[in-house]
Amino acid sequence: MSPMVVTSSTNLAEQMPAEPVDNWVARAALLWKHRRTLVRVTAIALVVSLGIAFIIPKRYKAVTSIMPPDQQGSGAMLLSALAGRAGALGGLGSLAGSLFSGHPTAALYEDLLKSATVSGHLIDRFHLQQVYHTHYRYTTAKHLARLTTITDDKKSGVITISVLDKDPVRARDLAQGYLDELNNLLTRTSTSSAHQERVFIENRLHSVGVDLEQAQLALSEFASKTSTIDIKEQTRGLVDAGARVQGELLVEQSGLQSLRQIYGDGNVRVRETEARIASLQRDLEKMTGSSAPLPSGNAPAGHATLNADDNGELYPPLRQLPRLAVPYADLYRRVRVQETVFELLTQQYEMARIEEAKDVPAVNVIDSPGIPEKKSFPPRLLLTLLFTFLAFAGASTLILVRDHWAKVDPRDPRKVLAADVLPVLHRRIRSIRLKRGGA
Repeated sequence: MSPMVVTSSTNLAEQMPAEPVDNWVARAALLWKHRRTLVRVTAIALVVSLGIAFIIPKRYKAVTSIMPPDQQGSGAMLLSALAGRAGALGGLGSLAGSLFSGHPTAALYEDLLKSATVSGHLIDRFHLQQVYHTHYRYTTAKHLARLTTITDDKKSGVITISVLDKDPVRARDLAQGYLDELNNLLTRTSTSSAHQERVFIENRLHSVGVDLEQAQLALSEFASKTSTIDIKEQTRGLVDAGARVQGELLVEQSGLQSLRQIYGDGNVRVRETEARIASLQRDLEKMTGSSAPLPSGNAPAGHATLNADDNGELYPPLRQLPRLAVPYADLYRRVRVQETVFELLTQQYEMARIEEAKDVPAVNVIDSPGIPEKKSFPPRLLLTLLFTFLAFAGASTLILVRDHWAKVDPRDPRKVLAADVLPVLHRRIRSIRLKRGGA
């Protein structure tokens, strides 16, 4: 290679980086030349951006976090064990690890929080159509969704709910409202076996309560008509009373025989004794009664009854007690059976309610929503600096573009096309403005 070629290549390599440097210097010089314009635009942008930043209404963020209950149980433990032995089990261990690493409950809770049911209840509860000044519910729901952020941690499964609002108290209430509506939705949609068992026992308890009330009324009506309060005690009492009356009757009869032999039949003492004997016999007949069948009446369960009140008797006769014992025992047994069933169902109902409360997935609140003390939006300093920088960059770009356009050859096709199009657009825009001004 000749020395002349080497020298030319060296000079070309030294001159290559000089062109970009010259371009930057020329652009910087051009911007420095229009520094007053840039300063003026930057100052105006600073003032305008400050005004915009302070005009934008404040928004406060209320944040709450919940932890869904772990309902995977033994299946989750098995998958965890398989995931831990992924190396030994190969593909099965990898599959188990992937299944265990996910949190379907957290995803389910997230979908429930974003459901139309929850948003609809919140709209009605907090009158959000008036708050957001919207005419349609779906527009209000979209606005609420934009102000609400629901995220879940894929590793821990913790769900975070954050709500933005102009009122810090309403922001806190909305975040708490999401928790309340989620709890209500989970309670309403619970279809567990414990819930079904509780509903069945509740219905059965109601029907048994009605049957118990009817049985008690039937027993009380039967006891009121027949004066049968306690068959065993009444039988014992009547037997004892009858034995005493019969004993007194035997004594009086033996005394009457001796009085007749001494005084004769017309003596006063004989007549008194005869009257006492007749009274004792009537009492004994009332106590023993007749063994004839009882008159038919409107007795419960089709049994015949004896109305002791109609006969003027305080207790039923002794010979009728065995007949009354059968329907009385039947009614009493029904009452006792219904009482026993009612007590057992009451215990089972309370146990079913406890099991249902355990089975319904409750929301475990990690951080309760509080009233935010500081605004979350807008970041005024950041917005001011951003708008000011954008204005400065836009003005600088406009100056550089105008200078570059001025240096383009007038015969350049781009400039010729612009010279043809711009006047037409200008006239079109002017005519539109004149029409609007005339209207």
